[in-house]
Amino acid sequence: MIKTEVIATERLSIGVIRLDRPRQLNALNDALMDELGAALLGFDADPQVGCIILAGSERAFAAGADISAMADAGYTEMLMKNYISRNWETILQVRKPVIAAVAGYAFGGGCELALMCDIIIAADSAQFALPEIRLGVIPGAGGTQRLPRAIGKARAMD
Repeated sequence: MIKTEVIATERLSIGVIRLDRPRQLNALNDALMDELGAALLGFDADPQVGCIILAGSERAFAAGADISAMADAGYTEMLMKNYISRNWETILQVRKPVIAAVAGYAFGGGCELALMCDIIIAADSAQFALPEIRLGVIPGAGGTQRLPRAIGKARAMD
């Protein structure tokens, strides 16, 4: 296993990426998204890897965007930095199957990240939500489109 500051990777016949920011419930920030994008592309290029599993912890797959990292930045700064979003499309470039192993919270960006995967395997403890409305914003990584496609409009509205 190779561990960096915010993710851990393993190489088997499958690639395993585990989000590893336990204090922040795996909240997504630039460092995590940069490393996640690099790990995904690395496993995709490796002929020994047949598929990729993306997991969090038992408590949280990913609790959304790291709001504390964004708190002092204005709209223009976030737009110019391409905060988090510069790596959102990386997962969609991966040609190998990406499986989200979800336990605990998959809120906001975490839910959207899981929805970008080809398959979601959810533990009994998995909780999915797009709570951005409570912050007065709309889910910005396609959750409003991917969730109804995955589970139907009625359940998504619920």
